[in-house]
Amino acid sequence: MAKTKTAFFCQNCGAQYAKWVGQCTACKQWNTVVEEVVQKEEKQTWRSGGSPIKKAPRPIRINEIGNDRETRLDTLDQEFNRVLGGGLVPGSLTLLGGEPGIGKSTLLLQIALKLPFKTLYVSGEESQGQIKMRANRMNIENPNCYILTETKTQHIFQQLGTVEPDLVIIDSIQTLHSDYIDSAAGSISQIRECTAELIKFAKESNTPVILVGHITKDGIIAGPKILEHMVDTVLQFEGDRNYVYRIIRSLKNRFGSTAELGIYEMHGNGLREVNNPSEVLISKNEEELSGMAIAATVEGLRPLLIEIQALVSTAVYGTPQRSATGFNAKRLNMLLAVLEKRAGFKLAAKDVFLNITGGISVDDPATDLAVIAAILSSNADIPIEKGICFAAEVGLAGEIRPVQRIDQRVMEAEKLGFSIIFVSKGNKIGLKNLKVEVRSVSKIEEVVGHLFG
Repeated sequence: MAKTKTAFFCQNCGAQYAKWVGQCTACKQWNTVVEEVVQKEEKQTWRSGGSPIKKAPRPIRINEIGNDRETRLDTLDQEFNRVLGGGLVPGSLTLLGGEPGIGKSTLLLQIALKLPFKTLYVSGEESQGQIKMRANRMNIENPNCYILTETKTQHIFQQLGTVEPDLVIIDSIQTLHSDYIDSAAGSISQIRECTAELIKFAKESNTPVILVGHITKDGIIAGPKILEHMVDTVLQFEGDRNYVYRIIRSLKNRFGSTAELGIYEMHGNGLREVNNPSEVLISKNEEELSGMAIAATVEGLRPLLIEIQALVSTAVYGTPQRSATGFNAKRLNMLLAVLEKRAGFKLAAKDVFLNITGGISVDDPATDLAVIAAILSSNADIPIEKGICFAAEVGLAGEIRPVQRIDQRVMEAEKLGFSIIFVSKGNKIGLKNLKVEVRSVSKIEEVVGHLFG
């Protein structure tokens, strides 16, 4: 048996020290450094019987490496496939994070029950009876889905050798513990060690593994930051409990784009894929209301039309309030300053509230013009005519700036029946025979003249 080794780790950021210190020099937090056993005994491979010694790999020329693309496993979920970049890559490790109760376990169990090949769902948080109750609500039967309630990695690997699944789901990585580390489950050392063992299993067996990760109160994935570096893909599952919509984003993806977005609708029997989110993110009010504008945005390869609501009222207290839901509050303050300085609208003594409907968050600069239109509409209490949408960025000089992929935005507006779209004069539209009228503007004053006379 090897000598027991210990080290000191920061429980907040995972920084390692040779001795105890009061303040972590990496994250500047006090009293977060604790002592943990980093090696208890000699480690073996994830295979129970050990593996033969392999020869050290030799370097080869880059032009000798084949150009074969990775074959992907279809999850039979279009939204999940889109975020992953086309499906699961064999041997990859995917980390899915999100708030408690947002639907991470429901999403992964639903995917496991749909797949035609063999899957192993390992849960350290729920019993087999609880998982069966959730499966009954989904009303899906699949004999290829195996459920295991276990937290020790050595026992999990024994069952992996018996079942030999094509996909492994671990719920969650914070509940696992290894015999080689003498510390509590969820600690820095245990998370790092268990993830390393799962990576070794995934790469040697060419089996994709999906991990569920808890998040902290700051919204970041709990555990050491190295956890996100070790895995191949990091997905964020988010949404508001007061809304039925859930969004899955890609924060890191070694096999695809990180700009993709998947949208689901939460029901009592599981999550439903939203293939055309523009129709559900725009409210269908019969009467025209002031303070509402439609923005044409793009998330990844998918164009979206979202509804922006604004409320401008006289400030009751001395300091006016500025509040934004789903939109960057600093950018809202910048746009209000542009309206005040460049366009002459007196908004300094007024409260401004902004909301993106559907509970989603956007950071596309092309929503700037729609935000300004909604604010001016609420300020004048004049509704914007139905059938009008916006796709342009607003600069600090009050100029309307061009945005990328304008053709896709215009096509999405035409598909949903909009009659007018405001764009920058700097954008060149390459489409012909459009049913939607494209109005090119260069200043905020031109937009105000078109909308409110």
